[in-house]
Amino acid sequence: MSTTERNVGTISRGIRCPIIREGDDIGKIVVDSVLKAAETDGFALRDRDIVCVTESVVARAQGNYASVDAIAADVKAKLGGETVGVIFPILSRNRFAICLRGIAKGAKKIVLMLSYPSDEVGNALITMDQVDEAGINPYSDVLDLAKYRELFGENKHQFTGVDYVQYYSDLIKDCGAEVEVIFANHAEEILNYTKNVLTCDIHTRERSKRLLKAAGAENVYGLDDILTASVDGSGFNETFGLLGSNKATEDTVKLFPRSAESQQLVEAVQADFKERTGKNVEVMIYGDGAFKDPVGKIWELADPRVGVAYTKGLEGTPNELKLKYLADNDFADLSGDELKDAIKGRITEKDGSLVGKMESEGTTPRQLTDLIGSLCDLTSGSGDKGTPIVFIQGYFDNYTTD
Repeated sequence: MSTTERNVGTISRGIRCPIIREGDDIGKIVVDSVLKAAETDGFALRDRDIVCVTESVVARAQGNYASVDAIAADVKAKLGGETVGVIFPILSRNRFAICLRGIAKGAKKIVLMLSYPSDEVGNALITMDQVDEAGINPYSDVLDLAKYRELFGENKHQFTGVDYVQYYSDLIKDCGAEVEVIFANHAEEILNYTKNVLTCDIHTRERSKRLLKAAGAENVYGLDDILTASVDGSGFNETFGLLGSNKATEDTVKLFPRSAESQQLVEAVQADFKERTGKNVEVMIYGDGAFKDPVGKIWELADPRVGVAYTKGLEGTPNELKLKYLADNDFADLSGDELKDAIKGRITEKDGSLVGKMESEGTTPRQLTDLIGSLCDLTSGSGDKGTPIVFIQGYFDNYTTD
């Protein structure tokens, strides 16, 4: 065996850094933190290493916050301040409740239309077994609150213990608005109640807007259309509005980091690493990863995008051969070093896109930024690990890399 042969592939390290505050030089903190970790933990940077930063600390450094009053002012200006249909929100105290407070303060009445049996990212109001037992069809049947309670009673979230129907209703009323709750899965149903609609879905929002406009809605906006510009000095996001926001306090949200500034940041960090180390490092700001919890059935995908901003080397999708396919088929009669050399040879010879070729069947056909962002989200966690920076080595290596 060659003494230079590597026996480790991809490594993902969570990097600790200072607590980030508004106005901090986040780019300098990222570079300093990675280089300090490299020195103390004894690893060296290489070309095509990846440095990732969670969107949360970037937005915090940008000071990208907004109050419920700013949300209310924008909602009222755009939707008229009377009866507003709020459709397809996710069930989340962190992601939506504070936004809903602002929306309710910008209207006299909210018609809250919840999808069922679960929201877009998998938070369940009820189970499909309950739906089946009740003999209803979620694709066509519309339920009012009385019918929902008759069929299903009180339903508390599996993990949080919150009855979101009651929680959202009380929140709206506490903000001074009337509330009516219905349950339906086709956007056009809300037009039986109001022609002014705020669609709160994330990844299906463009379809919802299109269907509503075609069905005669007068004013249609999404969460991505609220706070796209500053209101009375508030933060904003020119691309995603309120999408990707999180609760900061009971009266404020932290918005998704602003797009243009974020792209400038990743390019500046890349340049700084090049100047200080001589290495060509890729850089990304990441949001929620794209994976599903097998128990709670929840998709960790409440942000509008996994890769918020990234350097050019992270564009595209993997172009990989499936080693087990080669071992079980093309080289089924080989073993040991002969098998290893044959597979290495095939990898070396691969040319152009492998899309549609049998030897790539089963490899993951996802964007690199989605795959890397998911790895980062799992590495950094969402609690008290204190590692909002993730340093990845060997991601672009393959079986031939020494």
